[in-house]
Amino acid sequence: MPNASDLLNARLPRGFSDHRGAELHIVRTMIEKLRVVYERYGFELLETPSIEYADSLGKFLPDQDRPNEGVFSFKDDDGQWLCLRYDLTAPLARYVAENFDTMSLPFRRYQIGQVFRNEKPGAGRYREFTQFDADAVGTASMAADAEFCMLAADAMAVVGLKTGEFIVKVNNRKVLNGILETIGVPSGAAGEATRVAVLRAMDKLDRLGREGVRQLLGKGRRDESGDFTPGAGLSPAAADRVLAFLAATGGGRGATCDVLAALVEDSAVGREGVAELREIDVLLAEGGFDIDRVRFDPSVVRGLAYYTGPVFEAELTFEVRDERDNPVNFGSVGGGGRYDDLVERFKGVSVPATGVSLGISRLAAALSAKGLADVAQARGPVVVAAMDKAGLISAQAIVRELRNAGISSEVYLGSGKLGAQFKYADRRGSPIAVIEGGDERAKGVVKIKDLVRGAQRAKTATSREEWRNREDVEIDVPRAAVVENVRKILSRQSG
Repeated sequence: MPNASDLLNARLPRGFSDHRGAELHIVRTMIEKLRVVYERYGFELLETPSIEYADSLGKFLPDQDRPNEGVFSFKDDDGQWLCLRYDLTAPLARYVAENFDTMSLPFRRYQIGQVFRNEKPGAGRYREFTQFDADAVGTASMAADAEFCMLAADAMAVVGLKTGEFIVKVNNRKVLNGILETIGVPSGAAGEATRVAVLRAMDKLDRLGREGVRQLLGKGRRDESGDFTPGAGLSPAAADRVLAFLAATGGGRGATCDVLAALVEDSAVGREGVAELREIDVLLAEGGFDIDRVRFDPSVVRGLAYYTGPVFEAELTFEVRDERDNPVNFGSVGGGGRYDDLVERFKGVSVPATGVSLGISRLAAALSAKGLADVAQARGPVVVAAMDKAGLISAQAIVRELRNAGISSEVYLGSGKLGAQFKYADRRGSPIAVIEGGDERAKGVVKIKDLVRGAQRAKTATSREEWRNREDVEIDVPRAAVVENVRKILSRQSG
């Protein structure tokens, strides 16, 4: 046995987590519901690798000069930088560019996959998480952007959220660029650093509030841990104009467009952005998506630099309580927008594109906290007790029959008497235990115990006599009828 000083410290890196059992079942069930909606909208499935060349992600990395900042990266044996994908959109652009000459456009795909962020983790902020994306490449029509707003709203509904528990918020980067133009931020490379800093500051409005954003628009901000984030360097007057823009909204989508139009009337690109929002509004109204589900909101920025037009964000509006009874707001669980320049980096031709991405891990956590996660089927296997060596052989035969009938089941292979086996079944979330001891074997029967009803009986029994009444909890059935009776109990439990 090794010395204690030689033992490894079993630990996870910060911002990562392990997952198992019921939690994974909740995610899988939610993904299948979303998959049905995405395919109903006509998207086909695509898978791309988790690793891309750093130059495929290019200037859209969080830090342009250091490819290991913001993403997890390493050099291969040829000395080229490789990165774990930061999102699913940049790999899509690479895929489209590689297959452009044989591809029919528009290309409508959806993808589910892990993405990685080499960023400071925090509450609800992970360094590895699952995204569920849908994109349309090769269409400049605002109808595509409107459709993704509709898709996001339908996705929220299919996982069990009601109107009022979520909102899809929409803005337009062209309107934002119009505001930047009015405060004197240069276009092109000369103003890129300032422009990105301003947009990232605006994107933090919900988390930091107006004063926090004001600091980031100016000299910078020091957070609670002491870390300092440099600001955009705007003058106080320019910062005030940006904050006024963030607060500019009307009662409905049309009214919001009217307010935005007045703010950017001196900017051609700003006026173009407002016109696109008005077009989206008409399409949303025609589709029956009112402002209770989709609204225009100037505070929606989206942090990545590659967005060129409409941007949208799916936000949860309800509050839940954590294990310490503190209020928790999950906020954004997804978003996206138009990115017409992404494929052009590879092909040298403009290829318009737009899409939306949902954060599956965050959405699943929110649904679980609200009690909306589908756990009805998140149950363990039927456990067949093995009382002795002879019972182990018989138990294996029973399990084979159950599995052949499509019933998840296992033989208890640990050590321990019957009580320990029941405890194991309880920890596994098993719905049924099957027992065939020597007495049952001699009689040609097996005992089937409904663990779900047994647990309910233990909670609701008002007398010892009622608790001891086991007729509807434990039954003896002929050995040949074990599959039939297990199936009946499972069906009863499922309602």
